[in-house]
This record gives sequence, structure tokens and C-alpha cells, in this order.
Amino acid sequence: MEIEENEEQPALDGLRREIEELRASRERLAVATDAERRDIERALHDGVQQDLVALAANLEVAAGSVDSDPAAAKALLDELQRETRRALTEIQELANRVFPALLEAGGLVAELRAAASRAGVPARIAADAAAPPEVAGAVYFCVLDVFERAPAGTSVDVNVRGEEGGVAFEIGVDGDLGSERRVPHDRVEALGGRVTITARDGRTTVAGSLPISR
Repeated sequence: MEIEENEEQPALDGLRREIEELRASRERLAVATDAERRDIERALHDGVQQDLVALAANLEVAAGSVDSDPAAAKALLDELQRETRRALTEIQELANRVFPALLEAGGLVAELRAAASRAGVPARIAADAAAPPEVAGAVYFCVLDVFERAPAGTSVDVNVRGEEGGVAFEIGVDGDLGSERRVPHDRVEALGGRVTITARDGRTTVAGSLPISR
């Protein structure tokens, strides 16, 4: 009996480590989610809300100038049009931070290309896997994290493919981004997936997989 217990001990120790790692991962994800929500609230209050208040005030000014000074009113309305477009862009960016809309329709490639454009990152993107929104979202935020940390002018290679029972992805970038675990990786693990980060010879590769429930 003692021999059997000793043989089982490494497996039990491994299981305990996996449970502790998963618990820690979910705790980091919860803390990061709360922080992200606070950031979005501040952005709404200090950014978009203030912009809308200013737009409303300037519209009143423009309305009062239409008869007395039409040229000034027109110039102010042109400026308000530009400010309105800027506010709409800020709202769209905030919405993408919550959850990109196209992922609901299976538009992972389109969202990744849009994210690369916003980040100013040249990217080669290949994806041939259909995935539910929560899985596509986990992949998206992993890729977005690399886009945001990639050295200026460095291209990023993204490959997403279907595999039996799930989706696998690989993100490669020339540059040492480190091997520390990031919040998007916790999101993958919270969905039952796995992520590995390899930094070697000046190149960082983030690879992972997620199961898809049938």
C-alpha cells in the first residue's frame, strides 16, 4: 500500500498545482476585469460624457447665432460635426474594449484586421476556424495584447485553425515581449484552454488552444 501511495503522489501533487494555478488565474482575471470596468467608467465620464456636454452647449450657441451671425454659426456647426465624429470614434473604441461586435457574427478575421489597423501594426492573419463568440473573444484579446505591445514597425503573424474539439492559435512577433502570463491568457484558461509563451532568439510566440463545447 505504501508503494502505491508513493506512486500516486506525483500525480496528486501535479493535480494540486493545476488547481492552484487555475484558481490564481481566475483571481487575476476577476481583478483585471474590475480594473478594466473602472477604466471604461472613467473614460465614459471624463471623455465621452464631457464631449457630449460640450457639444450640447455649443449647439445652443450655434442656434442662437443662426439669425444674428450666419457665418459664425456655420463655422461652429462645421466644428461640431468634426467633434461629433471624434466622439463617435471614442464610443466605438470603448465598445471594442468591452467586446468587439463582429465576433458575434463570426467576424474574427475582420476584427483582428481592424485591431491591427488601430494599433498601427502590420499583420499577416490567417484563420480558418469557426468558433462561438466567447472562444473567438478569448483569441481576439490574446492577439490584441500582442498588437499593443509589439515594437513599432514590427509585423505580427497570426494563425487560427480548427482542431478536433476546439480551436488552436499561434501569434508570432519579432521582438522579446517576455514570457510573463497576461490577463488575456487567464481568459483562455478560464474557458478550459491552455497558453504557452516562448521567447527565443529575439522572437516571441504565444500559442494556445481552447475547447469548443458541442
